[in-house]
Amino acid sequence: SGKTAAFLLPILHMIFEEGPVRSPQAKFGNNRKQYPLCLVMAPTRELASQIYDEARKFSYRSMVRSCVVYGGADIGFQTRDLDKGAHLLVATPGRLNDLIQRGRVGLANVRYLVLDEADRMLDMGFEPQIREIVERSDMPTTGQRLTLMFSATFPKQIQELARDFLHDYVFLAIGRVGSTSQNITQKIVWVEEAEKRSFLLDLLNIQSDALTLVFVETKRGADMLEEFLCNHQYSVNSIHGDRSQAQREEALKSFKNARTPILVATSVAARGLDIPNVKHVINFDLPSDIDEYVHRIGRTGRAGMLGQATSFFNEKNRNIAVDLLDILSESHQEVPEWLEGLSKEAKKDNFSRRNYGGGRRAGGFGARDYRNPTQLRGNRGGGGGGGGGNRAGSSTGGYNNHQQQWDGSNSGASGNMWSGDHSTGGGYDRFQQQTGGGNANSRQPDQSWWDSTS
Repeated sequence: SGKTAAFLLPILHMIFEEGPVRSPQAKFGNNRKQYPLCLVMAPTRELASQIYDEARKFSYRSMVRSCVVYGGADIGFQTRDLDKGAHLLVATPGRLNDLIQRGRVGLANVRYLVLDEADRMLDMGFEPQIREIVERSDMPTTGQRLTLMFSATFPKQIQELARDFLHDYVFLAIGRVGSTSQNITQKIVWVEEAEKRSFLLDLLNIQSDALTLVFVETKRGADMLEEFLCNHQYSVNSIHGDRSQAQREEALKSFKNARTPILVATSVAARGLDIPNVKHVINFDLPSDIDEYVHRIGRTGRAGMLGQATSFFNEKNRNIAVDLLDILSESHQEVPEWLEGLSKEAKKDNFSRRNYGGGRRAGGFGARDYRNPTQLRGNRGGGGGGGGGNRAGSSTGGYNNHQQQWDGSNSGASGNMWSGDHSTGGGYDRFQQQTGGGNANSRQPDQSWWDSTS
């Protein structure tokens, strides 16, 4: 989307115009402490490295030197790189705090502070480090610096936190906060846990050479799925938080170069990373939070390109049914009938809990500035607070509706590969037939499978 360029180019332009700033006098003969003019904080090593690469590109052959620091890498190498100069510093909060405490970085000269994927940093537990850096270091106060916060989603809690970091702010929403690109064709498929691997094999064979990003919820799940696909002769790699930085960088490089066109990932790869030419995102495990869904599928359909996103849904994912329906409807995607049924049940249960003191479902994604007390008093519509915590619906609700919808005349009545009751051999058998059946590697899919409608 060009977000990185949107903040780096103006900042570099202003640094070029304003020129250098004299650094504070070194204490005790320490002249190696660096005082950056711009500080960009990001939640992950991968995103920090990506921003750093863009900064180097935009400041090429200028006097502005960029530097990046993050955890999980050799701090000695990073400090030696810092010693060469750091006008623009990209950092993860934990490593930056460490370097500040070691006396290697000072923030007294920071004119521009950027928090990229701010909500993700708080989700990852970085709030104490961020507050330590912004509020209790030698960084200039809010009125003396320019502060920017970026994210594809900006929940109410994060907007309220922004009041502590921003001065005379402008709240800018491009489109609807939390929405998805219409360049992405989204498919939601009911798949039982035991059938997920078979469905995945079928999907991978439809576009065997296309860059495909497969998301799972756990690190162990990523390793197990990578091993499963390797055993089925697929070129695949995985990326998650337990991999070393070198392993993660190599996995991303191999994926971008299409040497391994399938990448299994946890959410570490979902936020902010620019991976060109990803054709298909598969949510093998749907996330429990709809914001995470938005970020995941946003890895395809970038920069005007078209993309596909397929998500495996089952009873475990009932809690996001309502929000998922809203996302699909707003982006004019096909909505399965069973998902509409689940959403209606969830709304009824939420209404009952509200009437009996059970709380309200978390609000939607409206692009409203919750930090403005006047606006809060003037408009109390919008989203509510935290919900009761129980999953919506009863054990005999949405799934049974799904079963009923595909029994009888609807089952097998159309060319839609997803029609039919998966648990009784309906949709999955039709998918097998449509893709030729037999051995997965020999299947020749119907070229119109993606666009088929019931």
